[in-house]
Formats: sequence, structure tokens, C-alpha cells
Amino acid sequence: MSKHLDVNVRVPIEKGNPAILRYDSLCIKCGQCRDVCQKQISVGQHYDLLKTNDTAICIHCGQCANVCPTHAIKERQDFMQAKDAMRQGKKTVFITSPSVRVAIGEEFGMEPGSYVEEKMVAALRALGADYVFDTTFAADLTIMEEASELIDRIQNNKPLPQFTSCCPAWVKFVETYYPSYIPNISTSKSPISMFAPTIKTYFAKKEGLDPRDIYIVAITPCTAKKFEILREEFHDASDYHEMEAFQDCDLVVTTRELGNWLKAENIVFDELEDSNYDTLMPRGSGAGIIFGNTGGVMEAALRSAYYFITGNEPGDDLLKLEVVRGMNGVKEASLEINGIPLRVAVVHGTDNARAFIDHMETSGTHYDFVEVMTCRGGCIGGGGQPLHPGEDMDVIREKRIQALYDKDASITLRNSHDNPQIKQIYEEFFDAPLSPLAEKLLHTSYHERKDLNENPDVYRRDYQKVSKETNETSNASGVRYKCSICGYIYEGDITKEPDTYTCPVCFVPKAMFEKMEDTVEEVKETSTGVRYKCSICGYIYEGDITKEPDTYTCPVCFVPKAMFEKMEDTVEEVKETSTGVRYKCSICGYIYEGDITKEPDTYTCPVCFVPKAMFEKME
Repeated sequence: MSKHLDVNVRVPIEKGNPAILRYDSLCIKCGQCRDVCQKQISVGQHYDLLKTNDTAICIHCGQCANVCPTHAIKERQDFMQAKDAMRQGKKTVFITSPSVRVAIGEEFGMEPGSYVEEKMVAALRALGADYVFDTTFAADLTIMEEASELIDRIQNNKPLPQFTSCCPAWVKFVETYYPSYIPNISTSKSPISMFAPTIKTYFAKKEGLDPRDIYIVAITPCTAKKFEILREEFHDASDYHEMEAFQDCDLVVTTRELGNWLKAENIVFDELEDSNYDTLMPRGSGAGIIFGNTGGVMEAALRSAYYFITGNEPGDDLLKLEVVRGMNGVKEASLEINGIPLRVAVVHGTDNARAFIDHMETSGTHYDFVEVMTCRGGCIGGGGQPLHPGEDMDVIREKRIQALYDKDASITLRNSHDNPQIKQIYEEFFDAPLSPLAEKLLHTSYHERKDLNENPDVYRRDYQKVSKETNETSNASGVRYKCSICGYIYEGDITKEPDTYTCPVCFVPKAMFEKMEDTVEEVKETSTGVRYKCSICGYIYEGDITKEPDTYTCPVCFVPKAMFEKMEDTVEEVKETSTGVRYKCSICGYIYEGDITKEPDTYTCPVCFVPKAMFEKME
């Protein structure tokens, strides 16, 4: 029996998906997630669970979370890992994508498209950031490499068209469905994946820091970035330093997630005093800013490609390339640079990308450069952006898009190649675009995903699964630890796990586990107090939640305190349960207290939703 409902009912989501998760108790099976996955993303209808060994295929775009009317699907809330890194004394570096600054204000009642860069930087400093850098700087770095790569492909008869690689969901889409085009994907990394190794090499040297002590948090509109940073390819900084492998970028926090984090810390966003980025790599050009828009990468790259080919600055026609702007799903243009004809296209929505590739193949039309973004409108419409239920989201997207274009038009520095800090970093470190060091740190390769049964868990390199054998040994010792965030029970001595161990349910580090003492006396002490349980995710609040302010939200699923229910734990009930039978979910480790055989056949694990047949009796 499948652990998923049919793909024609709703989007299947693996419990180990690094980007999103589903609270099954909230799902009303309305099919909106199915529709967006099939009609806009073009994934859900292109596989059968019977043929994938019951494994869901996902490109992690998060659009299913954006349309879910009950918030049953959410992006993973990973910011507790950043807080733990701060507690450990790591040098915490926040990097912010262009689209966040025109959307984060919406989480605090501001108009869509409000440009709140300085407030955003101040908020990150209030959270405890040691450094805050602008990812538009790395977008300029991406353009230097990607434009140079395009020219190299054209001049040396290498595979064309060159497809952009900034969107990790699009890259995985190609790896899965169109592997023959992998050689066409730009080897230039996305801005985040360029910035992270640059920080842990160039910046670390400048500041005299051990790269292993640097913890990089990328604030992005994109849920798929949570997947991208876990790719096995992205540990170039450790290779450079000849150290044991560590991730280049440590954590991704989405715009919505940042809003939740700020609210949890009671930071009043609009009352913060403005703050600026740190000065070593302060900000990017206007070309870097428009990366957030569909067509923005194309426009930015053509500005610099024109300069590299002609030696002249681009004119107004390239500084406002109208033919690649707007919300049409596919936009095409033909232009000529110094006698070199270029045919380019801009696509957003992988449904449009699938149709575009199929048409390109059947028609034989030649293209030189194609930008593809999975999400409608580009990054400004990412799976982690603020939601506006009941409103026309295209109107919201267009306001965000216009805010980025307005900022580009209002500043003097319009082109990536004119950025003085970009020139400096090449002079001091990278030497030149496509240099050996640039190839090592700023470029990568991708691979065909032949096995559609591939479990997304394999990308979470620090994911540790406790074996059944270890559990049985640990159970004998009687020691148990409980995740303070999601309630997962670890059977055994968690202190013996490596420091990289994370909770298999919510992925917080082992430092977030608390030792459990199951004596009757201690249970009595707890049971005489008041406890409240979140009716959505099951989080237990110890104490009187009514004394919390009205703004209090569940630290796991962020529903308001009104969603908590008072628990009545009499000593007799605890005694009866504690001396009775227990069953353990063989998939996620959830502990069922009592005789699960008395549950109806429709019972499923409240954490990973597998049927009761997947539970094993504990001795």
C-alpha cells in the first residue's frame, strides 16, 4: 500500500524533503497543490508512484505551499539552526537576495513592493548577525562569469543555447526530465552558491577567520535553495582550504520564514533604525538587483556581454530591454552585438519551459541564450514569499517587479562589470572571469537523475538515521532524549552521535534535544502542572499559555495560541500509560503510547503519516 495519496488527489511529499512538509491534519484534499504542480510546474503529471517505488518526485519550488488554502503545506522552518550556530559562537554571516527586500515588508503590513533594504539589514543585525552582505554583489559576480561563458560558447562552438542556472528547481527539472540538455546549462553557479565559497575563502582570509567558524545564512524567496545548498557538489571552500568537507552555504531561510523568526523574537520591523550592509562586499549594481525578476538575468548578462564584446558601455536599449520584461510566459528577442547575431528567450514557469524545449526541438529553431525561472514572475514569486490569500497574485508580483526595476533605474551603477568591488575581487583574488580559481569556486557541473526513486534525504548530508540495531541496544539502557522543537524521541544516548546529527523530523541540531527522565515521581511533578498541546503539529507547551501575549505562536508551525488545547494529565493516566505497551514508527521514530492495534485501520503516524502497519512493538 502506498504511503501517499494518488498524485491525482494531491502532491505527494516525502518526509525527508529538504524544502517543504505537510501537516496532514490540515489537508482538505482540495487539489490546489496538485493543480499548480501539474499545470504550472509540470511535474506532478509526469510520473507514477507505481513506477517510482512509491517515491515522490519534487523540484522543491514550493508553489504547492503558496496555493494551499489551509497552510497544510509549509516550507521547513530551519532558522533554529542559525540560532544554535550563534549560541556556539559561530561568526554568522547573512546574505540577502534582491527579491526579499521588496517583499519582507508585506509580512508586517506594508504595501507589496515596498523597498525596505535598510530595515531588512537592521532586522538581521537585531537577530544577531555578525555580518550582513548583499547577494546582488554575488549576482554581479555571476554575470561576470555567465556572460564570459556565453561568449566562450559562441566563439568556440560549444553547446548552445546556454541555459541559465540560477534557479535550482529548473536545474533539477532538466536533470530529471531533459538530461540531454545538461551540457547546455551554464556552469556558472547561482549567486548564493558563488557568494558562500567566496565568503569562506576571500573574506575569511581578509578577516583572518577560520572558514569552519563561519556560518552563512542565505535569506531568499526560494524554497528550492534549501535543496541547492545540500548538493554534494557544493563544498568548494573546504576543497580550496584542503579541509574535511563542509557545506559552502550552511542554511537557507525564506522571506516568510524570516518574518516568522522576527515575530518570534518580538522585533518590531517598522520601528527599527535603518542599517547598511557591511563594506567589504557592500552591494551590487542595478543589474544585480533585477536578478529577482523574470528576464532580469538575461538583461543583466546582455549588458555585460555587450561590453565584453565591443569595449563600449551598453546603451539605453540594453539598460531597459523591454522585450524580455513582463509577465508573458515566453518572451523572445533577436539582437546583434558587433556583428554577432543573438537569438534569446526568457521563460518562467516550468510548464512553459517544457513547451518551449519541445517546440525548439520540433521546429529546429536556434537560440543562443535562454533564461528559465520555475516560479511565475521569477524569484519575486518564489515559494517562500509572503502570501496574500484572496488577492490577485499577479498584481502583487508586478508590484515587486516594478520596485526592483525602479531601483535599478534610480542608481548610477547599472552594470555588473562597472562595480568597483567586483573589479577589486578579481584583481586581488580571482584574477579574471573563467580563470582556474574562478572555475574552481564559481562554477560547477550537474548530473542526470537516472533513478527517479532517488530520495531527497540523500542531499541532507548531515541527516543521520538511527538504525534499528542501535535503537534496540539503546532501548536496553533506558536513556531517551526528546527534540525540544518537534517532540521526536531519540532512543539511546544522543551524546554519542556526531556533532552533525540532526533531528530526522525537523532537522534541528542535537543540541536542541533534552534528556528525558521517565520516573513516576518526575511524571507526577510535571503532570500536576498545566500543559497545552498545539492542535496542528502536537507541540507541547509546558505552563499556562494564556499568560502569553496574543502575538504568541507555536514555535514549530507558527499557528496562534488560540490553536492550543489544554491537556489533562492525571497521575493515574500517566501511570497507566507509562506501564503499558508502546509502539514505534519504523519510518520517523514517533512513539505511540498504548496498544496501537486498537486504532482503526485508517490510523496514520501523526509525524510522517505512514499507516499503522509501519509501527513496531517496543520491548
